[in-house]
Amino acid sequence: MKSQTRCVVIGGGIAGCSTLYHLTQEGWSDVMLLERDELTSGTTWHSAAQVTNFGMNQTMVGLKSHSIALYKKLRDDPDYPVGYHHGDGGIRLANTEAQMDGYRHFASMARGMGVTFEVIDAAECARRHPLISTENLVGGLWDGEDGDIDAAQLCQALAFHARRAGAEVHRNTPVTGLTQHRDHSWTVHTAKGDIHAEVVVNACGYRVNEVGAMMGVHHPVASMEHQYFVTDDIPAIAEAGHRMPLLRCPISDYYSRQEKNGLLVGFYEQGCKTWGMDGISPDFSNDLCPDDLDRVMDVLEGAFARMPVLAEVGIKRVVNGPITYTIDGAPLVGPVPGKRNAFCIIGLRAGLGEGGGHGWLLAQQIVHGEACYDTWGLDPRRFTGHANVELTALKAVEDYRNEFRFHFPHEHRPAGRPAKTTPLTPILAAEGAEFTVVNGWERADYFKPTPDFHETPSFRFTEAFPVIAAEVAAVQNAVGLCEVNGFNRYELSGSGVHDFLDRMICGAVPRKAGRVGLGYLLNHHGMLKAEATVADLPDGRVWYGSAAAAEWHDMDWLTQHLRADEDVRIRSLTNDSTILVLAGPKARAVMQAVSRADWSAEAFPWLSVRECFIGIAPAVVMGVSFSGELAYEIHVPNAQLYAAWLALRAAGAAHGLRLFGARAVDSMRLEKGYLHWKADLLTEFDPFETGLGRFVRMDKPDFIGKAALAERQAAGPRHRLVCLHVHGDAAPAHGGASVMREGRVVGTITSGEWGHRVGMNLAYAFIEPKLGAEGTELSIDIIGALTPATVIPMGPYDPALARVRA
Repeated sequence: MKSQTRCVVIGGGIAGCSTLYHLTQEGWSDVMLLERDELTSGTTWHSAAQVTNFGMNQTMVGLKSHSIALYKKLRDDPDYPVGYHHGDGGIRLANTEAQMDGYRHFASMARGMGVTFEVIDAAECARRHPLISTENLVGGLWDGEDGDIDAAQLCQALAFHARRAGAEVHRNTPVTGLTQHRDHSWTVHTAKGDIHAEVVVNACGYRVNEVGAMMGVHHPVASMEHQYFVTDDIPAIAEAGHRMPLLRCPISDYYSRQEKNGLLVGFYEQGCKTWGMDGISPDFSNDLCPDDLDRVMDVLEGAFARMPVLAEVGIKRVVNGPITYTIDGAPLVGPVPGKRNAFCIIGLRAGLGEGGGHGWLLAQQIVHGEACYDTWGLDPRRFTGHANVELTALKAVEDYRNEFRFHFPHEHRPAGRPAKTTPLTPILAAEGAEFTVVNGWERADYFKPTPDFHETPSFRFTEAFPVIAAEVAAVQNAVGLCEVNGFNRYELSGSGVHDFLDRMICGAVPRKAGRVGLGYLLNHHGMLKAEATVADLPDGRVWYGSAAAAEWHDMDWLTQHLRADEDVRIRSLTNDSTILVLAGPKARAVMQAVSRADWSAEAFPWLSVRECFIGIAPAVVMGVSFSGELAYEIHVPNAQLYAAWLALRAAGAAHGLRLFGARAVDSMRLEKGYLHWKADLLTEFDPFETGLGRFVRMDKPDFIGKAALAERQAAGPRHRLVCLHVHGDAAPAHGGASVMREGRVVGTITSGEWGHRVGMNLAYAFIEPKLGAEGTELSIDIIGALTPATVIPMGPYDPALARVRA
């Protein structure tokens, strides 16, 4: 075993083997994989190994499509063929029209990735899968490329091809420790000697936190016991003349696929069980948990009702093994938070089905810095300090119980809440707040008109529509107050702050105390990385503010580019302060009543910042607006937050002040042409394609990504972000929906919502540049209906910005 390599991948299951293989495909041959036992001796060996195209967003669909293409290639490779049943087809069942709406949306979304799903009725489900009953069945979603693969053969084939490209694979080589050096390289300590590596990858399945502890980090990954059984032969399968489609049933929480002439049937029971919470025996390898079929009897009864043949057949064997979950059910694939040259590919609950794609995206990130898709939905930094063991376990149980039940728009499930709160959270609850969750923070979504008000989650407009309209009207006509907690905030100080930010941001950076600016950070490929509000305070201090979800993402990006000789210090204030937003034409009058400062337009114009008091509470106030109305962002230390709140509520009473929530903000920002990070601002697009050319200064000496952006600018845009007026009022256009023209996909929706001030159903979409002219007529596939839409100017509400400058 050599003592030096470019990258060490730790773990020999599908995650590690896929990463190793794809690193060689991206041009890195000096790479190694270390496995403590034999390849596939963890979860991989007992996986049901189903391979589907279905995903909750386009990134997931894309990586699964890559997996399928790769597995077909490996199946047909004469040197090392893999057993792969591709194209058996699969059905996801539904017993409500609301679920069918979801399937119609997912079919629209997948179309944009070149994947075809069919939405079929109950009779067609039974025709394609003759073993099922149509009782209490509305229909389903058909994936014609669904199938299953031999897990062990797949991993061995990936390792074989990686070795042939120059990689090394070492079995029975447990990692005993990790040491990081000043140059950010690593020493990987093993029982067979030390290895010096530029990069390490944690691909350790259910042992993820054993290796995480060696790095000094904890990953929000928990394991669940999962059971399936294999039946005796079923005559109807042997006589069918074709393989039975796969079946996934959210009605009865089970799945099935053909296994020889019988069925493999797996369960997601409500009385589920976590595993390994108090540690894992070092001897647990190629092993299983004790059978416990009593635990799944309630689910089994539902499976018998849906598939009566199961009640008539014997069981050959039972498998009960651990599978890993994260807080939101999606894997953690990307940089390890707070570490350099450390990556992970963990929490792959459906590892075999999507592992080929996960390894592909991770290898791109390691070699090139970014992947071809925006990978935020998989990024390990999307969870921050709240993601402890207890929360992860609670969310893993919840997600396991709902394995085949997708999230509806604005649906926030209850397990593990509240994780993060402010002193105002109980106050807002008493005021009738319905809460959403942003990076663990409980944030008011809207305010219920009556205590018994209930919104039915749906892909269509809901009962909350008039409630949000009323909140918007209050902000437009009088004044509204909103808490924005968790907003990411760093204080930068030192003599080199402005030069540092000038190098990080592609546009102008405020250099005058008392002024605020908006800036965009690019990656080295010239693509959008981050959005920041930059405010110059007295004494040379600068506040950097960004989306709540960006807390760890942006800190990593800034600190990784801070030079050793720069006098810059970065201090996080994210968890110490909270923003109160006061917005509307009467906002100035309220501010004048609670503060001795002069709030006139002359003394405090738009894009100003000052320190002051709100009543007795110290605050930093910025004249910025995400609503398009005259507004003040009031940053208050959490210890004084309630005092500031009381002062604003008391002063606002004379002006008709009303509380508003995040849903009203989202409606108003769409009317103004304001973009949302990781909805509209994606690493797949550059600032010119995103309509942010006014924030780019190509005449600056340099900024990160400038050279690559110049090349892209010379080549011309591949896409263009536009605003669409949707000519329909049944449903908003949801992110991922396909934009159509003459029967083909020409773009993808990023955001959509009703604009209550302009009276329009609005959507943003990246489309082909030649179709971006105002007045162009297009269509959007909105939950199965082709809905006409017209390209209109970005920001149809108050385009002259008269109201924010009032």
